Amino acid sequence: MTDSALRQIPFTDARGVEKTLNDFGADVLLVVNVASKCGLTPQYEQLEQLQRTYGERGFSVVGFPSNQFMGQEPGSIEQILEFCSTTYGVSFPINDKVKVNGKKATDLYKALKQTSDAGGKSGRVEWNFEKFLVLPDGSVKRFRPKQKPDAPEIVEAIEGALTR
Repeated sequence: MTDSALRQIPFTDARGVEKTLNDFGADVLLVVNVASKCGLTPQYEQLEQLQRTYGERGFSVVGFPSNQFMGQEPGSIEQILEFCSTTYGVSFPINDKVKVNGKKATDLYKALKQTSDAGGKSGRVEWNFEKFLVLPDGSVKRFRPKQKPDAPEIVEAIEGALTR
């Protein structure tokens, strides 16, 4: 799939409005499935730091809450947004809850999961906080949940892709 096709796949934002990745106007996007009650939830802090560091240079984190992993995102979208704002000061967009695996996975995640990670493995999202870096040249880089958002390989990929 080309980057332009990937960026045109519709999804629903937190207000119920249909969007695509094109709507974010950023060249470099870090798409992440998030959860409020996960051992990896503190990654919100690093995600927000990336947003603050690179946001003005054509970068955005794009969060998609998912309740598919041990029910770790059980709340309503309103509760999720409040948690993100009050607990981690999240300024990046959080969209409507999605399914990332299975027959009812959202089309965006069906496309993203075709990307292999550094070990050559594609397919199912392993857990909350799996990261997909959508780059301007049409490529996607996949980072598994335990890789922290500020890991050198993620930061280097972001910095290498930014044009300003």
